[in-house]
Amino acid sequence: METVSKKQVTDTVAKESSSQKPEQKTDWQVLVDNMEQSLLGLKAEIVETLIASNNDFKEIVEGMDPKSDLADIASDDIDRRMIEALGSQELKRLKLIDAAITRIKQGKYGSCIRCSKRIPRDRLEAIPYALMCVECKSKEERRGL
Repeated sequence: METVSKKQVTDTVAKESSSQKPEQKTDWQVLVDNMEQSLLGLKAEIVETLIASNNDFKEIVEGMDPKSDLADIASDDIDRRMIEALGSQELKRLKLIDAAITRIKQGKYGSCIRCSKRIPRDRLEAIPYALMCVECKSKEERRGL
C-alpha cells in the first residue's frame, strides 16, 4: 500500500477546489446584494434631497427682507420649519440606511434586532432598512416606544 503525505492530500484538495465552479449564491445572498444596492441608491437620493432642502433654506433666509412685516416673517418661518422637518425625517432615514449597510457588512442584515428571527423577504423589499420583524415592530408601536 502506498503512503500519501499530508502535503499531497492538501495539494490535491487545493487543486480540486480551484478547478470547481465558483460557489452559487443562495437566494438570501442574492437578496442581500440587491438590498445593499437599493440602500446605496436610497442613501444617494436622500443626500441629494437634503442638499436641495438646504439650498432652499438658504434661499428663504437670504430672500427675507429685513423690513418685512410680521406676516411675511411668520410665513417664512413656517417654510423654514417645514424644511427642517423634512430634513430631520430624511436624516432619520439616512441613519437607518447606514445602520442597515453596516449590518450587511457584519453579516447581520435581515435579522430582527429584538428576537433575532429572520425578517421576511417581503418586509425587507418594502423597507430595506427594517431592523425588526413585523411582530416585534407591532409590539413596539403598541407600547408607544
